[in-house]
Amino acid sequence: MFDSGTKTSNKGKVSVSFVEYIKRNGVSTNAYMEEIRKAVKGIPGAEISVEKESNGPPTGKPINIEISGENLEEMIVVSDNLKKFINSMEIGGIEELKADFDAKKPELIIKIDRARAQKEGISAGQIGSEIRTAILGKELSKYREGEDQYPIQLRYTEYERKDIEKLMNLKIAYRDMNSGLFRQIPLSSVATIDYQNTYSGIVRKNSKRVITISSNVITGYSATEIMPRIEKGLKSFEKPESIEIDITGEQEDQKESSSFLTNSMLLALFLILFILITQFNSISKPIIIISEVVFSIIGVLLGFIIFGLPISIIMTGMGIVALAGIVVRNGILLVEFTDILVEQGAEVKDAVVEAAKTRITPVMLTSISTIFGLIPLALGFNIDFVSLFQHLEPKIHFGGDSATFFGSLAWTITFGLSFATFLTLILVPAMYLLVHNFKNNVKSKFGFLKKADKSISINNQIEEIK
Repeated sequence: MFDSGTKTSNKGKVSVSFVEYIKRNGVSTNAYMEEIRKAVKGIPGAEISVEKESNGPPTGKPINIEISGENLEEMIVVSDNLKKFINSMEIGGIEELKADFDAKKPELIIKIDRARAQKEGISAGQIGSEIRTAILGKELSKYREGEDQYPIQLRYTEYERKDIEKLMNLKIAYRDMNSGLFRQIPLSSVATIDYQNTYSGIVRKNSKRVITISSNVITGYSATEIMPRIEKGLKSFEKPESIEIDITGEQEDQKESSSFLTNSMLLALFLILFILITQFNSISKPIIIISEVVFSIIGVLLGFIIFGLPISIIMTGMGIVALAGIVVRNGILLVEFTDILVEQGAEVKDAVVEAAKTRITPVMLTSISTIFGLIPLALGFNIDFVSLFQHLEPKIHFGGDSATFFGSLAWTITFGLSFATFLTLILVPAMYLLVHNFKNNVKSKFGFLKKADKSISINNQIEEIK
């Protein structure tokens, strides 16, 4: 299940299973992976790849470049030149670039002398059938044992079928097509052998021939910082016009995931905006509330940058979508209460200040309770409840699989909500007041124009009467 099943050389796989995280005392497995890489590097005659087990749906390698075209010879040349080109860029973090295409698979060709075979009265089909029977065997009958059946195969012994000289001395028994006599001749009398190299297999994708160059990423580096440098270098790489080079694999999956989450986010914001417009019967107030979501995303990015945490496309995207609902709810509380105070006769400036003072408690409680509820999930806080109830030993530890998978989701909501809470209490009231003043200025301006138009029309009527 590796090398895309195209190579036929002998392959082996060694799996190293580590003990549970709770029993490792915080030891990272990445250090062992690097030690294994150093230990197996440079073994003659072997291609060794060290990588950790991938969880979830299958994806390509972190560095995966596909070369497609119709001319196979051109593709082979381009793939070799591309590997040398990328290696010459000396980009750190690339383990070893390998192509899934093997053009040096040894092949043994048995060439039949058709003129000699015709003279001997034997056909090429009969010769091929005898060789196939000798090497792969021919089913003569079946052996039954109860309900099970086992085929009975007739073929040469392993010692004979793996010796090319013995195969060439294979006696072919046949009936002469010319005379009708039963004859027997050695294979070497009508055929010769030739040693060549051939292709191990040709991979196709969407009916196009494809050669894939891939590599793992060394611990401490990420594909998101390596691939942009490779893409920038590919712009200056010379290739025939008939050859296409595409970045695929893990990067392609990330682009598809980010595109899906972006569309989902836009759809969610559109639905939220539509509901808010019908609720407030206004466009400006929903826009004020929706703007909080945009600023909360800034808080998410700042949090990941400051603390140097890795970003997961899927979990971070889901966290932003979940964050939008909480932020919008806090904004609705503030804007709605401000509208109530304005309807009761309060000045807009006083209503904005009073709404912020009154609603600070529910907004802060909502944010603080959510943040403190997600902190254990973000840190990977684990308790062994079985041991706690049986032996009064909770065996508390931090990290593990839960933090690896859900950590990005929890940190996204935590950073975004922490940043958006202050925006709700400061930015929303300020924007509400600015929009109100802007509306008043527009109304006063257009109201002055209407009055001026009325006075001009009255003067015109007076002139007509005179």
